[in-house]
Amino acid sequence: MQIQFFGAARTVTGSKHLLTTSGGKKILLDCGFFQGKGAETDSLNRNFLFDPKSIDYLILSHAHIDHSGNIPNLVKQGFKGPIICTPATKDLCNIMLSDSAHIQEHDLAFLNKRRQKRGEAPLKPLYDILDAEKCIKQFKTVSYNTKYTVCEGVTVQFTDSGHILGAAAINLEVTENNNTRKLCFTGDIGRYKNAILKDPEPFPQADYLIAESTYGDRLHEDIKDSEQQLFNVVYDTCITKKGKIIIPAFSLGRTQELVFALDKLESKKMLPRIKVYVDSPLSVNATGIMRNHPECFNEDILKYMKTNPNPFGFDNLIYIQDVEESKHLNDSKEPCIIISASGMADAGRVKHHIANNVSNPNNTILMVGYAEPNSLGGKLRNGQKKIRIFGEELEVKANVVIMDSYSAHGDYKEMITYLSCQDKNQLKKIFLVHGEYETQLNYKEKLIAAGFSNISIPAQGDKVEL
Repeated sequence: MQIQFFGAARTVTGSKHLLTTSGGKKILLDCGFFQGKGAETDSLNRNFLFDPKSIDYLILSHAHIDHSGNIPNLVKQGFKGPIICTPATKDLCNIMLSDSAHIQEHDLAFLNKRRQKRGEAPLKPLYDILDAEKCIKQFKTVSYNTKYTVCEGVTVQFTDSGHILGAAAINLEVTENNNTRKLCFTGDIGRYKNAILKDPEPFPQADYLIAESTYGDRLHEDIKDSEQQLFNVVYDTCITKKGKIIIPAFSLGRTQELVFALDKLESKKMLPRIKVYVDSPLSVNATGIMRNHPECFNEDILKYMKTNPNPFGFDNLIYIQDVEESKHLNDSKEPCIIISASGMADAGRVKHHIANNVSNPNNTILMVGYAEPNSLGGKLRNGQKKIRIFGEELEVKANVVIMDSYSAHGDYKEMITYLSCQDKNQLKKIFLVHGEYETQLNYKEKLIAAGFSNISIPAQGDKVEL
């Protein structure tokens, strides 16, 4: 069999890895959006480097858009096979892909007005809401730690990777000519001691490993300190400066962790009497799905829920879905916290909130996770003093605070801990994906120092015989 890397190769987004068996079966691992690639982003997402009609099966690691976002487009272009994932991942994709279609339509309406003024042809969205709803019919769910036959000679088993609700490592056994090879695609590796989810669990021994490397060159702040850090930012901005805190946060996982952290501060009577807005229809729906999957929760939050049954709700917490209510937040002068999608700040309502608040020195933009360097969030993280939003150049006068303790991605020590369940002598090769190239080079050295060997960093389009 062979593996070919069509996304998240020496970059973080666009996860797509194509496995082709000796019998000709084509199994795609993930089908995600490229994000933050500037002018080439649309072309990268619109045009697959393979024929969608030729794909027999799609196996999905988790619901984040950089892993699932291009599935409706794949189906629209002719993919008719099953989409295999965990039950929680299907539930989340059901809302996230429709939301992605809505955002495309909204953002293109604005962009096409500018194109029309320049005499350029309008752009069409990659897919619409009907396409998103149609693809859900092809989803097939398999619970964690259940071996499922994909086709003759191929089985898959999902193990909990601890990244977001429903996230899984994909463990494949492929038998060809009476020879069985075991391949694991880690998907995104989560954190240990997560506030809500269980720790990443050990996965079966593999011969070949496709491993993420997002934070392969850094260590996160201690999660234990995050609650106090969050309180300090809230007090300094909202009480001392009477300003607003804008938090770009992924609708799934990060938003719920932040709300839970604020809920705990409220329970301890530490949270100032300010309003907290979750301004994202997707976040509202994702929080509902989180409540429906307590089997993914760790013991700490389950214990907390015995005294506080709703860890995602407290006085002064307001969930916003209506767009007019969202617009009213820009007119309000009251100190408050606004949590809004997307986490990379490249789409959605958070762009408007940043545009309206980034030039006020009393405000804070709180970055709580990874952002692709060329995305708006990445530029803020990197300290740029001027940014461009909706065609307007804005000065960054607000305080930009980075708190990576809320990241859903493990740092290099956590990722190496996750891989430590493997017998290094049985691993034939490790492929590093889902990371910036310089980061991957650093992570490769750390893996070698930890005793791993035969590590490759594939480029876009690279094909390898296993």
